[in-house]
Amino acid sequence: MCTLYRDAPALAARGERSVSTDEMTGVQALERKHPGLPLAPGKVERREFEYIRNGTRSFILSRDIVSGQVIAPYAGPTRTEADFLAHLQAVVATDPTATRWHIVADNLDTHRSESLVRWVAELSGLGDLDLGIKSKAGILASRQTRADFLSDPTHRIVFHYTPNHSSWLNQIEIWLSILTRKLLRRGSFTSVDDLTTQVLAFIDHYNRTAKPFKWTYQGTVLAA
Repeated sequence: MCTLYRDAPALAARGERSVSTDEMTGVQALERKHPGLPLAPGKVERREFEYIRNGTRSFILSRDIVSGQVIAPYAGPTRTEADFLAHLQAVVATDPTATRWHIVADNLDTHRSESLVRWVAELSGLGDLDLGIKSKAGILASRQTRADFLSDPTHRIVFHYTPNHSSWLNQIEIWLSILTRKLLRRGSFTSVDDLTTQVLAFIDHYNRTAKPFKWTYQGTVLAA
């Protein structure tokens, strides 16, 4: 993981793209019952503590490790296997000239699905490969066999999975905390459509001045 972050600029120079990906599920469209009070001399900004629940949205987001921009964000009522595949297809479609895509993700089952295996096989020129039968035989037999196939560095789409209990190694988690602090925690959303509109507007604004994160951790064992 750390090696990919270090090598991402050199990979980009060779036409290979690197992104970190994750979902943000069950994001609530909370509407403040009354307007907040702005800053005033000697007083902090005050926010209404009562709110109205207007439903939830799920977001699937990918952030380019080199440019820092968030690419092809997905917003919808679910985050199914099909949703995740559609998001990655949209990400890859943003740069048809890329020779390879490196995708950092955690070990969620939707990140190791049958549909992902079939898509990666097709894009990698392996459409005639016998993938087996899900949960029974071949590449599709188990989560691990699917993950091993998806991690193959010779494929056009290469997944890099974070170790168990180490999702903090995925850079998108840092960006999701930025979204939470600067928009979701402070915002008021009249509907799920309003929530979606504000999140997408925040992404557009962020992308104008996006920069890569300065990653300093080099994979050394952390003391407890």
